[in-house]
Amino acid sequence: MALRTVCVASSRAGIDLGVNNVRTFVTTVLLSRRALPLGPMPNEEIDDANLESLEKYRSYTRYLRQAEEAKNKRVWWKTYRGYVEKADPEHGTERVDIGLPYYRPCRTSEVRERKQVIKDKKKNVELERALRLRTFKIDLDRVQETWEKSSGPFQIKRLADHYGIFRDLFPMAYFLPQVPLHICYSQGNSGQVHYGNQLTPTEAALVPQVRFDAEEGSLWTLLLTCPDEHLLDNEAEYIHWLVGNIPGSTVQSGEELCHYLSPIPARGTGFHRYIYVLLKQEGHINFKEDVRPLPCHSLVDRTFKTLDFYRKHEDKMTPAGLAFFQCQWDESVTNTFHNTLNICIFQISKGFFIRPPVYHPPQVKYPHGQPLRYLDRYRDGKEHTYGIY
Repeated sequence: MALRTVCVASSRAGIDLGVNNVRTFVTTVLLSRRALPLGPMPNEEIDDANLESLEKYRSYTRYLRQAEEAKNKRVWWKTYRGYVEKADPEHGTERVDIGLPYYRPCRTSEVRERKQVIKDKKKNVELERALRLRTFKIDLDRVQETWEKSSGPFQIKRLADHYGIFRDLFPMAYFLPQVPLHICYSQGNSGQVHYGNQLTPTEAALVPQVRFDAEEGSLWTLLLTCPDEHLLDNEAEYIHWLVGNIPGSTVQSGEELCHYLSPIPARGTGFHRYIYVLLKQEGHINFKEDVRPLPCHSLVDRTFKTLDFYRKHEDKMTPAGLAFFQCQWDESVTNTFHNTLNICIFQISKGFFIRPPVYHPPQVKYPHGQPLRYLDRYRDGKEHTYGIY
């Protein structure tokens, strides 16, 4: 009797399980028929076996335009952009332009001038002969000047976005660097500051030569800051140079608010960004609250925030120029810490500590079993020989 009951219960459970499975399958089929197709997956139309047949972008500007169109196109799948916007409400908001107003030249006049130049060049017999004999030389200074007046500011802004300059100095803001900055640490081309090139702290040890085009009677402010090297606060910076009320382009005639300090990137922390920002003043500014003690050899006094400085004087100054370079540790950084800043720092694998003063036990009048230089550590003088046995 008991065996019969167990068999009947098992058969009923098997029948119920089969019926449920059939119902689930039928429901899934019906729902799949009602649902609309989701559409193609991204890049499904690309034939990866024949990549040479794909259309080339031919220019970076065209690639950016098509990438922007693809980013704004509505798609059916859940994109990463939606997750980021939900996590960060400020993501995607428009940044504020805090720079000088940009007046775009007339496109028609530009094309007309370009065609006229090409027409004049074609009529030049000497130029044709130099090109045929491969003796024609291009004036690179003139090319550089033309680039700075045409597409240079936009490409510099793009580089600054790439290196996170505006993100760290002016959050939710940017500016178009319309005033070219020419900064050189040495006579040759090796010590010039461009837009992300690498220099050593030894090359940037002395005050550089700075020049820029300025109207007569105008006033400017120049600052050099580093957002990467602060030892205690990740959001703070160290100001390396600050000059205000610069008449024209003569930086040496300005009011030096904080004297120059060479780069001090800590060992093992990689490349640091050192950023020059040029700001145009509306008039004379009283920088009494921004003056650092002279000489300023304290990192606490050099703690700085470019955003706070700009907000304090934003009614009287406007960002106009930008240049920056990258730097990493070398032997001169240790000398700067020890001799200039009077800080003795040992570089450990992942941190820093300030070395405590050397401990010496009380001197014994009749030392037994001590080396011959035992008394050297208790002598007065700058040059000690203790520890060398």
